[in-house]
Amino acid sequence: MVTRAGAGAAVAATAVVALLSAALALYRPPLDAVLERAFSLRKVHSIKDMENTLQLVRNIIPPLSSTKHKGQDGRIGVVGGCQESLRSAPYLEHSHCRETAGITYTGAPYFAAISALKVGADLSHVFCASAAAPVIKAYSPELIVHPVLDSPSAVDEVEKWLPRLHALVVGPGLGRDDVLLRNVQGILEASKARDIPVVIDADGLWLVAQQPALIQGYQKAVLTPNHMEFSRLYDAVLRGPVDSDDRHGSVLRLSQALGNVTVVQKGERDILSNGQQVLVCSQEGSSRRCGGQGDLLSGSLGVLVHWALLAGPEKTNGSSPLLVAAFGACSLTRQCNHQAFQKHGRSTTTSDMIAEVGAAFRKLFET
Repeated sequence: MVTRAGAGAAVAATAVVALLSAALALYRPPLDAVLERAFSLRKVHSIKDMENTLQLVRNIIPPLSSTKHKGQDGRIGVVGGCQESLRSAPYLEHSHCRETAGITYTGAPYFAAISALKVGADLSHVFCASAAAPVIKAYSPELIVHPVLDSPSAVDEVEKWLPRLHALVVGPGLGRDDVLLRNVQGILEASKARDIPVVIDADGLWLVAQQPALIQGYQKAVLTPNHMEFSRLYDAVLRGPVDSDDRHGSVLRLSQALGNVTVVQKGERDILSNGQQVLVCSQEGSSRRCGGQGDLLSGSLGVLVHWALLAGPEKTNGSSPLLVAAFGACSLTRQCNHQAFQKHGRSTTTSDMIAEVGAAFRKLFET
């Protein structure tokens, strides 16, 4: 027999359950959205999964052939390289000599452009400011250097070359000079109009953080932010701080918010997403974090993006070609870092890593 007190307790319990259910309905995303997000994640952790994804990268690599002509395996453009006054360099704003001195950013575009050649591109162009051009050209006679980026006709000058290029890498050594950034904005617009893939790194990402509409919905763009660059982008696009406990979800959400633009967050492990899948690259590297490694990644990625789009989704087993290309570039950069560190230890530099590109490429993709 149910007592009056027992019946009251049951009614109270029912009311509590109802209130909790209502609260969950208000503050929890719909169940189908949760499931959609859960099943959209594809986390590559195990050696087997890593190997399966590397095989997809191997599938997109065009075979070498004596019947090919120069340029067929890739003509890559790098947009960056400048001389910037200290007045416009925010991290040096307290320097007493900022009014007269300047910094020439030439290493980053060189590293990106030479990496593209080392990976297998046939031609590599650098579109830079006039002051940076002689220095970059002096680093290597193999690069085609255009001293046009600070010209009033920069957009027109670069646009003339766009029909000959398969991909652009935008940002290495770019700096934050207003004139250069306006020109790069025009170059990005012209590239999108021609459906040219773009890899955006360094100060190119700073420009995107100021104007996310530049690449909104352009699914032939790949962004390669480091930790700080990712936080800046995330805050600019999603109007809130990154959830540091959910890197996978944060990268996924940023990609989705940008219209499924591929995002590569570099870090201890590289997290990659196109808004539908998430890949994790944990290829062994080293504890050495010298400057310039991101330029190696962006330059090699420019080539791999071209190859992946040329191969098509049938060679990537239905996975996003850009995501596969990004995984390949991350793996290659890490392998170069690992091999260089085995030889040079603490003194490893990006130049040492670039010297390892050929051997690292063979180890990962040709054996």
